[in-house]
Amino acid sequence: MDIGLVLQCTPPASRVIELARLAETYGFSHVWTFDSHLLWQEPYVIYSQILAATRKVMVGPMVTNPATRDWTVTASTFATLNEMFGNRTLCGIGRGDSAVRTQGRKPATLATLRQSVEVIRELGNGRSARVGDTVVRLPWAESSRLEVWVAGYGPRALDLTGEVADGFILQLADPDITAWTIARVRAAAERAGRDPATVRMCVAAPAYVTDGTAEALAHARQQCRWFGGMVGNHVAEIVAKYGTGGDIPAALTDYVEGRRDYDYNQHGRAGNVHAEFVPDAIIDRFCLLGTADDQLSRLRELADLGVDQFAVYLQHDAKTATLQAYGESVLPSLDPLLTATQPTEGGA
Repeated sequence: MDIGLVLQCTPPASRVIELARLAETYGFSHVWTFDSHLLWQEPYVIYSQILAATRKVMVGPMVTNPATRDWTVTASTFATLNEMFGNRTLCGIGRGDSAVRTQGRKPATLATLRQSVEVIRELGNGRSARVGDTVVRLPWAESSRLEVWVAGYGPRALDLTGEVADGFILQLADPDITAWTIARVRAAAERAGRDPATVRMCVAAPAYVTDGTAEALAHARQQCRWFGGMVGNHVAEIVAKYGTGGDIPAALTDYVEGRRDYDYNQHGRAGNVHAEFVPDAIIDRFCLLGTADDQLSRLRELADLGVDQFAVYLQHDAKTATLQAYGESVLPSLDPLLTATQPTEGGA
């Protein structure tokens, strides 16, 4: 399993770049960022500096959207970064949340999301794409390679992901919900005539490594409670559209009954007062909290469900400590032990 990192572009940008560089030294494979240009700094400018300061990590948004950026500009940006730094970008995309809601706009429709995925991927891979009545291409981008991963929760979004996406992003780490969403994405891929195994699966959630004490767990919960509030924005839409019960797991929908107003000025921040409706049980299921061994147990459970990457949301008060704990205690235990020599037959 790959281990990625999700950062906010909170100033100073130099701190974001340094956390990305540090993550690579600890063995993280991907560096993702929020893409919400009013709440935080512009991510694509920062990507160029992250790529310049690192050697191997893949970089991209978790997630962008089809509404705030022209699709051809998005594709051109990725293709330019690929030309500069050697095909080390990928595009995570969804319908849109904070980036559009802070402007008083609504998330894009699934039909628009589908069209944007196709345009961005074709142009980002040096091929032509139809935009309205015009066929366009980036004539200088023949060597660019770009995967487009779709984030979503609802049944129709999961079906779309299986039909057209290179990867799936689930922003929570609940094993039951993970199993349901992966099964739905794979079934949609198979119906579309695709090999389900070619769709990469990424689970993203806060991780907070503790010393195992009750006090430390209580603190970690408070630092990560915001995440349940953020997920609740999407879940509330699902409940409004599909209701409760049926095919959608109750673990995903029940907890939003107590949700009230949400202030995007506190979006993605520890201490968000509009996330107090989130119970401890949801934090424990949606996030990875506890000792390094606790983290490894959940990661192995997710891997057994088919998860290819776990991406750590790093929005709390232990950023550097979490990177260090993962780099020194978690990542090495995920990799099989390789030895320089092997015993010969007979044990000699």
